[in-house]
Parts: sequence; structure tokens; C-alpha cells
Amino acid sequence: MNTNFVKSVVFAASTLLATGAGSLMAQEAQTLDQLLGFVKQGQATEAKENRAREARFKAAKTDQKRLLAEAEGMRVQEEKRSSRLEANFEKNEQTIADKQKQLKDRLGNLTELFGHLTSAAGDLRSNFSTSLVSAQYPNRGAFFDELIGKMSNSDELPSIEEIERMWFEMQREMIESGRVVSFNTEISKPGGEKEERRVIRIGSYNIVTDQGEYLTYNDNGVLEVLARQPADNFLGWAESLAGNSSGYSSFGVDPTGPLGGSYLSALINTPTMKERFEQGGVIGNAIAVVGAFAFLLAIWRLLVLTSVYSKVKSQLKADKPNANNPLGRVLMVHEENPSMDTETLELKLSEAVLKETPKIEMGLNLLKIIAAVAPLMGLLGTVTNMILVFQAIVIFGAGDPTAMAGGISGALVTTVLGLLVAIPTVLLHTVTSGQAKKVLHVLDEQTMGIIAEHTEAKLGNG
Repeated sequence: MNTNFVKSVVFAASTLLATGAGSLMAQEAQTLDQLLGFVKQGQATEAKENRAREARFKAAKTDQKRLLAEAEGMRVQEEKRSSRLEANFEKNEQTIADKQKQLKDRLGNLTELFGHLTSAAGDLRSNFSTSLVSAQYPNRGAFFDELIGKMSNSDELPSIEEIERMWFEMQREMIESGRVVSFNTEISKPGGEKEERRVIRIGSYNIVTDQGEYLTYNDNGVLEVLARQPADNFLGWAESLAGNSSGYSSFGVDPTGPLGGSYLSALINTPTMKERFEQGGVIGNAIAVVGAFAFLLAIWRLLVLTSVYSKVKSQLKADKPNANNPLGRVLMVHEENPSMDTETLELKLSEAVLKETPKIEMGLNLLKIIAAVAPLMGLLGTVTNMILVFQAIVIFGAGDPTAMAGGISGALVTTVLGLLVAIPTVLLHTVTSGQAKKVLHVLDEQTMGIIAEHTEAKLGNG
């Protein structure tokens, strides 16, 4: 037999037996006899391990029987305990029902009383959470929470002292709502800084600092300085009130203060004249410039025409014509041409009047144009801003009517500016035009008089 073949068979057999004999895996049989010895040794090892496993299994089986017996015994005990607990539970339920019936019988009319007290305490707690009096007397809500909890449960009743305190708090709220008092407390500034300040509380309506700043009482029980204060006159009144220790003082009271101060909020959020003007944008500024120009032009022309009319009236009383006024310059034409025929003189005087007319009527047409153009500029600004509002509605939707109304209100500002320019300009144009017509009327009247006198003189000489 080939030696290499034998070695290969032995190596293969030893490899197959490696899983059955862990201690022999590191060994390699060189001959068939060694291989046979290894097989016998592996069988012996496996048999020994099998016997050990069987012994462990039998021990575990015995353990399982013992554990099963213990579990059965425990189940029986728990069933008995469950029966006892069920009986005890039913007994306790009956006891509770009896006690509740006994409590109800003993309470009698107190049940209705506690119901009213609970309702009144709930209303007071809600009112005190927003009342400015709570800024001076904090933590009143905690007492009412505890009192309501007692009256809502059946295991504890409120004491007479607690019921009397509720009455006391109700009376104190009514009394404090009619008093003006000052006290020191912590306030919060718009930037978030906290500081101790003296404040003045005007009943339950308003509360201001010693510097006249209006405060608001938020849901967290903190006094905050309003980021935007009302008009200066309200601040002045508040500062004056803070400085007075007796007597009467003017003060802007918010009648909706106990209900949250909605009137003061609306007053504060109302845009000022400057803010309204800024809403007009570029077109609003252009309207303002045009209006200012029209106003200055009208005042200038009115002053000039008033001066001219005064000089014309002086010329009417003078014996000789003066070149410093239109009437004097017209009269000088007749004085320079005394022997001129009537037709030529009439033409000369008409020419002199026509020459003076543009000077007298200068700027009137421009005022008329501005009065007509200003409303159109306002309408242009309104339409432009309305387009922006509708674009915002398309992008963001119309879920906030307040924002949409604010945009429309801002868009109408230019229309208002246009009318504010047009109406005074029309009035100024009317006044200025009337003054110019008075001067022209005097010139026409005097011209016709000169022609009549010249004609009469010619006829008399003829």
C-alpha cells in the first residue's frame, strides 16, 4: 500500500473525529493503529459526557417538579388572598357608601352653601388673576385654589376662618378699587431688566411708575412697563399724579382697566400723525412737497396782491399817477397821450391793462393745477399700496383680518394726504384769485372812466 495514501486517509479520519474528541484535535494520527486508538478514546470521552448530561437532566427534572409544586402552592395561597381582598373591597365599598350617606345627611343645607362658595371662589380667583390690586397683594390665587380644592372634595371641609377670609378678600377688592395708593414693588422694563420702583395704583384701572410710565399686569403676576406709551399729555398727568401727596390731579383713566385695559391698548396702538404720514411712502412725501409749495405760493401771491391792492387804493386818492402800482402805470399812458383819439387811447389802455394782468394773475393757474393733481396723486398712492396688500394676501393668505385692515388703512393715507393738500389749495386759490380780480376790476373800471372822460372832452372841444 502506498505510504502517502495511508497518511492521507489517517489525516482525513482524524479530521472527521476532531468534533467528537476536543482534546484530540491538536493531535494527528500517523498510523492506522494510532487512529483506532484515538477513535476508542473519543468514544469513551463522549460516553462520559453523555452520562454527565443525563445526570444533569435528571437533577433538573427533579428541580422542575419541586418548583412546580411550589408554584401550585403559591397559586392556591394567592387565590385565597384574592378572595379575602375581594371581600374586604366589597366591605370597604359598603362602608364608603354608608359614610357618604352619613356625610350628606349631616351636611344638609351646607351642600348648597358650599356650591355657592365654590362658584364665588372660582369667580374671585379669575378676577384676581388680572386685577391690578393683586400687584399690591400677591398670592391671593393660591388661597382660593386650596379653598376650592377643599370644597370640591368630600374628605375635608373648609374652616370658618377660611370662609371669612374669602369674604374679607372680596371686600378688600371692592375697597381697593376706589383708592389711589403708592407702594414699592419690582417692575420689568421692555428690555427685560428688573428693578425696584415706587408705583401708583389708581383703583383697579391703571398703575403707573413714579416717573409717569404706564404699566401692565401680565398673566405671570409681573408689572411690565408698556413698550409703547400713550400721548405726552397722559404721561404728564401721570407724572403729576405721582408727585402729588394730596388734593386733586388730572389723570387719564382707562375705564376698561379691570377688564384688561383694551381701551388703553387701542389708544396706544393708534398711529400718531407722524406714523400716519410715514405710511404714505414716497408718493406721500411727494404730495407733502407739492402741498408745501402750493401753500407757500398762495401765501406769497396773497401778500403781493394785498400790497398791490393797497397801492392801487392809494393811487385812487392821488392826483398824479405813480409807477409803483398797476393803476398808476395805466394812468400814465393817458397822461403821456392827452390828445390821442378815443379809439387809439382805448387800445393803448387795453394794452396796458393786458400787460399788467399776467403779473397780477401769476401763480393762480399753478394753484388750480395743484388742487386738481393732488387728489390724483393720492389715488395713485392708494392703488399702488392696495396692489401690495393684495399681493401679501395672495402669498400669506387672509387669515389675519387685523393685518389686512392695517394694510388697507395705510393704503388710504395717500388719498387723505391728497385731499388735505387739494382742499386748502382750492380755498387759497379762491382767496388769491378774488384778490387779483379786485385789482383787475379797479383797472378796468378806471380804464373805462378815463375813456369816457376823454371822449366827453373831445366832444366838448369839437
